[in-house]
Amino acid sequence: MSFSFIDYMIFAIYIIFIVSLGLWVSRNKKGHERDSKDYFLAGKSLPWWAIGASLIAANISAEQFIGMSGSGFAIGLAIASYEWMAAITLIIVGKFFLPIFIEKGLYTIPEFIEQRFSTNLKTILAVFWVALFIFVNLTSVLFLGGKAIDTIIGTGDGSLIIYAIFGLAFIAAAYSLYGGLSAVAWTDAVQVALLIIGGLITTILALEAATPEGGIFNGLAHIFDKAPEKFHMVLSRENPEFFNLPGIAVLIGGMWVANLYYWGFNQYIIQRTLAAKSIKEAQKGIAFAAGLKLIIPLIVVIPGIVAYVMFTQPEGTAAIPGVTEAFSKGGGEINYDKAYPWLISQFIPTGFQGLVLAALTAAIVSSLASMLNSTSTIFTMDIYKPYIDRNASEKKVVNVGRITAAVALIIAIALAPVMGNIPQMFQYIQEYTGLVSPGILAIFLMGLFWKKTTNKAAIIGAILSILVALFLKASFVDLPWMDQMFYTMLITMAIIVGVSLTTNESDDDPKGLVLTAKLFRTDSAFNVSAYAILLVLVLLYTIFW
Repeated sequence: MSFSFIDYMIFAIYIIFIVSLGLWVSRNKKGHERDSKDYFLAGKSLPWWAIGASLIAANISAEQFIGMSGSGFAIGLAIASYEWMAAITLIIVGKFFLPIFIEKGLYTIPEFIEQRFSTNLKTILAVFWVALFIFVNLTSVLFLGGKAIDTIIGTGDGSLIIYAIFGLAFIAAAYSLYGGLSAVAWTDAVQVALLIIGGLITTILALEAATPEGGIFNGLAHIFDKAPEKFHMVLSRENPEFFNLPGIAVLIGGMWVANLYYWGFNQYIIQRTLAAKSIKEAQKGIAFAAGLKLIIPLIVVIPGIVAYVMFTQPEGTAAIPGVTEAFSKGGGEINYDKAYPWLISQFIPTGFQGLVLAALTAAIVSSLASMLNSTSTIFTMDIYKPYIDRNASEKKVVNVGRITAAVALIIAIALAPVMGNIPQMFQYIQEYTGLVSPGILAIFLMGLFWKKTTNKAAIIGAILSILVALFLKASFVDLPWMDQMFYTMLITMAIIVGVSLTTNESDDDPKGLVLTAKLFRTDSAFNVSAYAILLVLVLLYTIFW
């Protein structure tokens, strides 16, 4: 189906509304000039529901809608472990990490490194994170978003990608550069509702079209019957995708490295919890996000499985012309990441196409805005202010933040088109982020919970972790990349322990944290939510083992 006038109108209304909302919520209050706390931490005024919604909006982007649907096509429901294991991870972060961060009044995650270890290590990690956000996160989100829009409203030949990239960048910049985290978080509350509704519409209509008889439950039964191998959460070693999701290690190994690093120590994720009214509001927001995580696979993985069934067994569908050609890259290769855009273009009717495109755009724009804000926060607070202008006024700090975000976006726009076609973009991002995330996670865990950890040990661990990761990635080692991450983290922790014990002259490092049981107490609302989420997850893994 082609985009109609009403679809374009719905999409245009979304753009105008979200930009207007972002500018309105971030307007200067009478008699008050915006300072760094307002710009980078939304004045520490966010309620739990805005935090939870913003966490999901920042997380769900083209990587999930496009990349994870592509992995659903290639792997199946097993890719949902990223979402369902994330729900447990969020509970752990809310219970054990967040109280420490909020107690210390942090603006940025590198700031914690400075307080616990040293300014030198903080600066190293700050530079790394700024580079990661610009050269990996922003560019990949822009490219995947551009490709999705090109497929949905264009011909899929790439002719609209560059225009879509500019459009997405403009929408995100229009309110986030001016308003900072306030604009990002409050617009996220709207955008997360839109992306869930739009995602559910796609899933429902795709399932309806999965069989000639129609019906959601008929569609579910059909795809389960035709592709039962796609409904196993734990892959066997014989599965061709085992090296992407290595069986039981997903539950007890490297997946924890990816998730704890992402949800616990990723600035553009954790920043909205640091902006909470209180620790209780932050923890409620995290529990809310964990609950939403349980339904995300329904809107980003199931459509990929539907597309797989239609591609491999088109005779069981409503005779879709050109289904084989739609996923072809040439040379016999399959472009998995075309699954979600193709479903939208084929099965979403007039009017709903505009809404679904708005939902997809909302997911992309909210992530872009979050990444831009966090990039500017780290650069301004951890690099510019301490090294370039220690005495910068609050107004100048905010302006530097805006300029930084603009420069980061320009660089990402320039680099995004050269990303090229990667078979499973989501897996690609996870794998190559995994070269550095195990070492960083090891440093944080040891710094948080082992008082003997020294600065020298943390620096040596950070450097050697990359060498260990590269060694384990060598072809002769022959390990799944998720196992590589897990072993890299364990080896790095062992290095940190060894160096700390041989260089520390006292029992504890002077900067070691003194933690008490009182710090980790949580209220009944968080506790009930945590137990409910754990029970649901046990049920899901039992059914789809």
